Amino acid sequence: MVFIGKRAKILTRFVGDNVDIYGESFVGTNSFIDSYTTIGFPIRAKLKSLSNTDMKNINEILDEISEGSFIGNNVVIRRGSIIYERTTIKENVEFGHNVLVRENTIIGAGCKIGSGTIIDGEVLIGENTVVQSFVYIPPKVKIGSNVFIAPRVTFTNDRYPPSKRLIETIIEDDVVIGANSTIIAGITIGKGAIIAAGSVVTKSVKPYSVVMGVPAKVVMDRNEYEQRKRLYEESEIFPIR
Repeated sequence: MVFIGKRAKILTRFVGDNVDIYGESFVGTNSFIDSYTTIGFPIRAKLKSLSNTDMKNINEILDEISEGSFIGNNVVIRRGSIIYERTTIKENVEFGHNVLVRENTIIGAGCKIGSGTIIDGEVLIGENTVVQSFVYIPPKVKIGSNVFIAPRVTFTNDRYPPSKRLIETIIEDDVVIGANSTIIAGITIGKGAIIAAGSVVTKSVKPYSVVMGVPAKVVMDRNEYEQRKRLYEESEIFPIR
């Protein structure tokens, strides 16, 4: 059964089974909304206030309290994904399965978000960025355009958890972050930098530098990395040292 709220505007014909769309949500043309997805889910504070609400159909209640989400044209939202209210997903974005995006998040055009990824609210992602599977992005993280984030990367927003002070982490354009890396709160990773797989990044990284290790340290620059990458791509022998 599909529930589409009375204030929602749906321009696509491709909506699967058991989809819930709440509030003033907008879904653009040619977007694909797979089965068992939710768009416009209300924020936590609104759910906690429901104790004083007269009982009625739960979907009708959620529809009334939701401000909705914006889903642009040609977006693919695969099965099991949940998008909270006050979220903007721009055109040509693709989600894997079981993606969670919480409130006050903007995802730029052409991004790809992998299965099982959690974008935990108040996150900004630029255009054509790839976030692979099982990445965790907490509030106050800003990610630029044309960034590549490999599987199971974890960003943080608190230097002394759990504290009352959450701080901003910035990832500039054209950055590459290898699998299983951890990005500590409050740093900036400069444009074009490379973070090797498994690194723990505790300090800001200069543009076009390559860092690796625990804690991460500079090992080369982007030019040398690109030279090694070309040799690797052209060679039939692996690994290249």
